[in-house]
Amino acid sequence: MSDLPFVEISNQHVNHWESKICGDVFISSRVREENRLIVVLSDGLGHGIKANVLATLTATMAYNFTNEHKEFRKIAEIIMNTLPVDSERQISYSTFTIIDIELDGETRILEYDNPQCIIFRGNAIYDPVWSDILLLSDKTKGKELRCCSFKPEKEDRMIICSDGVVQSGMGTAKYPFGWGRENLMEYIERLITLTPDISAARLALKLVNMSSANDQHLPKDDTTAAVLYFRNPRKLLLCTGPPFEKDNDLELASRVGEYDGKKIICGATTVEIIGRELKREITDSFEFHDPDLPPLSFMDGVDLITEGILTLGKVAEILKRYNSTTRLGKGPADQIVKLFLESDEIEFLIGTRINIAHQDPSLPVELEIRRTVVKRIAKILEDKYLKEVRLKFI
Repeated sequence: MSDLPFVEISNQHVNHWESKICGDVFISSRVREENRLIVVLSDGLGHGIKANVLATLTATMAYNFTNEHKEFRKIAEIIMNTLPVDSERQISYSTFTIIDIELDGETRILEYDNPQCIIFRGNAIYDPVWSDILLLSDKTKGKELRCCSFKPEKEDRMIICSDGVVQSGMGTAKYPFGWGRENLMEYIERLITLTPDISAARLALKLVNMSSANDQHLPKDDTTAAVLYFRNPRKLLLCTGPPFEKDNDLELASRVGEYDGKKIICGATTVEIIGRELKREITDSFEFHDPDLPPLSFMDGVDLITEGILTLGKVAEILKRYNSTTRLGKGPADQIVKLFLESDEIEFLIGTRINIAHQDPSLPVELEIRRTVVKRIAKILEDKYLKEVRLKFI
């Protein structure tokens, strides 16, 4: 795990009120071998399926060319030469913002026709000094893009959005010309000042909700807000399964007891070992918040205690299908997912002793052994949620 700031990335969107498909496309991905993060937001002209297809084309090209370390001007020329142009208005069918973050170096931003990226250092606006790129090829001659580069610091935030945010409320008595960049910045500053540790997910949601409210909750355009938040990582340990050798019971318990972060224990045998070795009392609950799973247990110094393999299997399924409209319940698996989403660095401490009960052929086929389920969860957390994940087998 790195001492560098963790980058929390989250985006929220609402569709044009008449559309079922969003014409904005957001991509974020970690290039692990290069310690990089690449973020792209593209806004297709109009709304609906056609806008989504064009935005997807643009975002995919932007991501791939950035990943290949192509120079900004070259990326812009290729994208602009590829995209069709509206015959009447002579404008491209899609806009884009590209953010290329070297976690141990600089961050570069390239923008074409999206609202300018807003950067906060703490609760104050930070200006990295922008410059213009003028395109020169026949098809793109005269078109201008913005770019900048800077070295982020802890507690920096970067906010990117589509036109639906800054133009929300247009035509209303309060915002006849739209909400606008200045009002947006003032709103963000107010939120950060009142809640200095507001998460990227919470801030993005508030921006989209306010934009929708400006339009009386009938958005006149696809509306997307994305936030990148550089901060200290939030750590979580999930321990499941007894050690392969009984002599390692104390080591397992000590690792849990000494861990500096939130803690989850999954499995009755595991919690019995930890309770015995740390001399802590275990209290069982009889409240069933999920009919498919046993209820929670409690122990001092541990944030969540659940059953093992069944619960972890359900956690994997929830994580796989989770999206911005998912509402988590109070069940054990839902609570684990919530803690995962709130954490940045997640460590799994996995005991490798086989539980004979899980080899019973009469049990459901999908009841996989613990190690397989945990590896599946770890991959989802890394690939879909960009979490830093470490596995330790004992």
